[in-house]
Amino acid sequence: MSKKQQKDKKMQSQPQNEEQVKADIEIMSKTVETGKEPDIAQEIIDYKDKYLRTMAEFENYRKRTNAEKADWIRHATKELALHICDVLDNFERALLQANSDDLDASFVEGMRLIEKQLASALGKEGIKKIEALGQEFDPEYHEALAHIPSEYDENIVAAIIQNGYTMHERVIRPVRVAVSNGNIMNTQED
Repeated sequence: MSKKQQKDKKMQSQPQNEEQVKADIEIMSKTVETGKEPDIAQEIIDYKDKYLRTMAEFENYRKRTNAEKADWIRHATKELALHICDVLDNFERALLQANSDDLDASFVEGMRLIEKQLASALGKEGIKKIEALGQEFDPEYHEALAHIPSEYDENIVAAIIQNGYTMHERVIRPVRVAVSNGNIMNTQED
């Protein structure tokens, strides 16, 4: 076996880290400059360059897929969360109606505690209610269903028709709102 074949076999059998590959590239570059075996040295440089690029591409792919997987896991419960948000909205509506004297105070207090516990459980999963009343209309968070006259300026959310929620800062259901057209004075004069 010639020295060249032994050297090639030795290079193939030894795992190399990135720093070793860079050092070998530098040595091969000097070999090319001095004129010793330019064809083989250039091939080695090319293969090592391809190797480094492939390793970098693989590392980027690995990072990207790990990030996508983490994002998928975080948002996998979106549908279940929306169903639970509907239940929370119904609790809120029931408590708004519970102000009548017909109901037992302890029953109403129990309902409030259940609502708080449900909201807390959703909060732990990164689900938050979008506050919209009195805010400027934002199509990213709000879905306008009507324009109404109100005491608010134009393009301000005047009423909430259905609550909206975010999950990990991403809207999973926009707030359905009525937006003020700012004409309360004009409607009162008519």
